[in-house]
Amino acid sequence: MTRRILVTGASGFIGTNLLRSLRQGSDVMGYDVKPPMDPQQWDLYRYGDIRDLKSLTRAYAEFDPDFVINLAARTDLGGRSLADYSANTVGVENVCEVSNERDVPTIYASSRLVFAIDHRPAGVFDYAPSTVYGESKIVGELVVRQRASHKWCIVRPTSIWGPWFGTPYGDFFKVVARGRFLKAAGLHPVKSFGYVGNIVAQISGMLGLEPSKWDRGVYWLKDREPLDMYGWSDEVARQLGRRPAPDVPRSVLQGLATLGDLLKATQFLEPPLTTFRLNNMLTDMVYEEKELYQLLPGPDPISVADGVAETVAWLRTR
Repeated sequence: MTRRILVTGASGFIGTNLLRSLRQGSDVMGYDVKPPMDPQQWDLYRYGDIRDLKSLTRAYAEFDPDFVINLAARTDLGGRSLADYSANTVGVENVCEVSNERDVPTIYASSRLVFAIDHRPAGVFDYAPSTVYGESKIVGELVVRQRASHKWCIVRPTSIWGPWFGTPYGDFFKVVARGRFLKAAGLHPVKSFGYVGNIVAQISGMLGLEPSKWDRGVYWLKDREPLDMYGWSDEVARQLGRRPAPDVPRSVLQGLATLGDLLKATQFLEPPLTTFRLNNMLTDMVYEEKELYQLLPGPDPISVADGVAETVAWLRTR
């Protein structure tokens, strides 16, 4: 039987890639306050806001989904209070309530930012956010854990890149393309990043399993192997026909980041480098994942080099 899958936040980065995959063999509704980025997805689109309980209830009733994937969220770091991230709190409450009423298995997307980048969690719920956005995602996780009576799991995408991305990794590719990326001499940061094609494969794989297999689990969505940041930048440069980025003293990068902080404080410019971004770039970020890989064994379907090739090809069409 054809599965019916409701994807909230479907017009975002991961949602756009997910819909391109799921529509092959499934009935899909993309529910979002924003129109699709991909013009080929207008036929799947329905306007809706997960903060509007009546609208959300109506969408469930009319589409009658077999699965729900909740990607809807405010994801930038510009909010100053939890009220600014109501999609991540009130919206999750609404999705949870309607999924409870209709007993629909639901996958809830959270974020790696429930932990500060330099925090080494003792367990999956050893929360330590460094941003209000991260706090809002913790609230959403607690709502699911405490109120959901349907089958559910929480997935935490790490730092995801690929076609249809925006800030910050779209900016990263552009900086490399312009020959302006710099490496900190003597450092080799590694990251649990994820190519979006591999993340889509993981979500699709979960939908192919009996929900009881992943019920009440918390899973990292990322590539199986950590990414060598500077090896990645060299691969991007190679495929763009640029030279590898030069090594510079860390003090130079710190000076540029401080300048970026000053420019950002004017609220008129969004600089490519700030202290927050520099710390993220230079700090190792590796998360272990065993449970999901036991459910979905085998290597990632798309290598880093192939992911870069697909991303560069997409950028050239833009």
